[in-house]
Amino acid sequence: MAHWGWWAVQRAGAVTADTPAARRFAAFGRGSIAAFPPGSVFGERWITVGEGTLIGAFVSLSAGMVPGQDLGPVPVLRIGDRCVIGRGSHIIAHHSLLIGDDVFTGPYVYITDQNHGYADPDQPIGRQMPQNAAVRIGSGSWLGAGAVVLPGACIGRNVVVAAGSVVRGTIPDRCVAAGVPARVVREYVPGGGWSPPGSAGPLRERLEGVAQSPDAPG
Repeated sequence: MAHWGWWAVQRAGAVTADTPAARRFAAFGRGSIAAFPPGSVFGERWITVGEGTLIGAFVSLSAGMVPGQDLGPVPVLRIGDRCVIGRGSHIIAHHSLLIGDDVFTGPYVYITDQNHGYADPDQPIGRQMPQNAAVRIGSGSWLGAGAVVLPGACIGRNVVVAAGSVVRGTIPDRCVAAGVPARVVREYVPGGGWSPPGSAGPLRERLEGVAQSPDAPG
């Protein structure tokens, strides 16, 4: 009986496109669901969720520093179609955070486009002005459990980010990145399959291609 009751509560508390809670978002696509119970969710007016996306329980989605902050005329957090955001993950946007289509994350992933400043060595870090840098996660990518994506990160398409990795800078398309900070440990070579980086063609050209793509952060 207790299990049935909790299932009923979860079902009633989930957010779908036809629930009142979904109307607080800038967009909440058909077939998408945000599971109950949620984490901390605010700034929905500046958050868009595509179609067919699953947001797990205890996931925090926020836009801005505090509820009610005016972030301007356009959304700052955009999650694409058919994504899966793992249980307990945190996605924190202030400036521009774009997650493409078909992006899957494991549980407890942390993604943000803002970090604490530390320019003044005599002031507490938490009292210094934060710094923003756009984040982009390309379509078809997978972020393993506990991965962290830092401000300014630009992850290409169909990328695997290993569990526990910390991503900063640019990761090219079709590769595996791992470590702290994350580095490319495998890349897909047409006709040759998955190989250690540098086996065919300079990696720099691929990095530049990701950074200069039309939907790169900016």
